[in-house]
Amino acid sequence: MTTRNFKVNLAALCLALASVSLLAAPARAAQSPKGGVAPSRLARLRRGINLSHWFAQAPRGDYSEAHLKSHTTARDVALIREMGFDHVRFTVEPAPLFDAAAPARLNPAHLRHLDAALDMLLRSGLAVILDIHPTDQFKQRLKSDDRHAAAFAEFWGSLARHVARRDPGRLFLEILNEPVVEDAGRWTRIQARVAEAIRVAAPRHTIVAAGPRWSAVSELLRIEPLADPNVIYNFHFYEPHTFTHQGATWGADFWPYLKGLPYPSDPRAVAPLLAGVRDEAARGALREYGEERWDAARVEREIRPAVEWARRRGVPLMCNEFGAYRRFTPPAARLRWIEDVRRALERHRIGWTMWDYAGDFAVAPRKDGRPAPDPATLAALGLPRKKGAGKSDR
Repeated sequence: MTTRNFKVNLAALCLALASVSLLAAPARAAQSPKGGVAPSRLARLRRGINLSHWFAQAPRGDYSEAHLKSHTTARDVALIREMGFDHVRFTVEPAPLFDAAAPARLNPAHLRHLDAALDMLLRSGLAVILDIHPTDQFKQRLKSDDRHAAAFAEFWGSLARHVARRDPGRLFLEILNEPVVEDAGRWTRIQARVAEAIRVAAPRHTIVAAGPRWSAVSELLRIEPLADPNVIYNFHFYEPHTFTHQGATWGADFWPYLKGLPYPSDPRAVAPLLAGVRDEAARGALREYGEERWDAARVEREIRPAVEWARRRGVPLMCNEFGAYRRFTPPAARLRWIEDVRRALERHRIGWTMWDYAGDFAVAPRKDGRPAPDPATLAALGLPRKKGAGKSDR
C-alpha cells in the first residue's frame, strides 16, 4: 500500500467512525455562555433582508471571481442600510469550500472571497447571519448518508473556527437552510452534532437552528431545543404557498398554472379564476385557497403555534424567510400579505428577514441591471424609504 493510499484509507476510517458516533449517541451538552442569547444581539436582528444569488444559488452555478465581486457591492450594502434594514442573511453555498475527502480543509481561494464579502458587510454596521445554503442534492444526502452528515459537522467546525475572530455580537451562525431531512429525530441528532462542532470552534457566537424539512412552523414544533442556550430558533413563512409561489416553476407541479391570485382569499374572490385553470391539481389548490379564507387573522393563527413553542421552552425565535413571488402576484395583494405577515411577527416581537434583496421576491427589483428600492414594499415592511435611498448607481 502506498503512503498516499494509507492516508486516504485512514481518513476514510476516521470519517466512518465519526459518522457512527454522530447517530449512535446523543450529543454532549455544548459549552456556551449561560443565560441564553443576549438581548443586545436579538435587538440587532429586528428587520433584515436575504442576500440571494450571490454566494449561493448563483445563476448557472457561477461562483467565479467576476460574479462574486460584481453581484453585490459596497453600494448595495449602503443601499440596504439606507432602506432601514439592520441585518442581512448572507446565504452561502458550501460546495466551493467543501472537500468531502477532507471536510476540515476549506478551499483557500474561495475563502478569501468569502472573507472579503463578510468583512464588507460587517464594516457597514449591519449584523450578519452566515447561512449555509446548499443545493438540494447536498441536503438530500443528509437524509441517509451518515458519513456525509459527519463531514458536514467537521466542515462547519472548521468554518466556525475561521470566522470566530469576528464580533460575536454581530455575526450569527446558521446551521443549515431548510433541511430536507424528513425524520425529525435524525435531524435533531445531526443539528446537535453540528452545533457542538460550531460551539467548540466559536464559543461566543450565537447559533441559528431550525426544524427539519423546509423549516416551516409545523416543522419547528417537531423538535426540542438544543442543550446549548446561546441559540436562536428560526422558521420560514410562505403560507399559503399557493399564493406566495403562484406561477413559480420550481416546487409543486401545479404552481405554474396559478397566476393573479387575490389576497385576502375567500370562495367569491377566487371564483372568477377557476374557469381559466385547466389543470385539475391547480383548480383544487385554488378552490382550497379560497375556502381557507386567508387574511391577517389567518396569518396570525398560523404563526401563533411557533410563538407558543418558543414561550414554553424559554428560547428566542425569529423568521428568517418570508416573501411572495413578484412575477405573477398582483402587486396590491402581495403588499397586503407582506404587511400582514410583518405585523404578526412584530406583534410577537419576532425578528424577521425578508426574502429577498434584488431577486424574484425583491425589495429592490433590478432596473437596467441596478437594484432600485420599491417604496411600496418598504412601506409594507414598515420601512419608509429614507431620503437618498433610491440611489443605486454602480
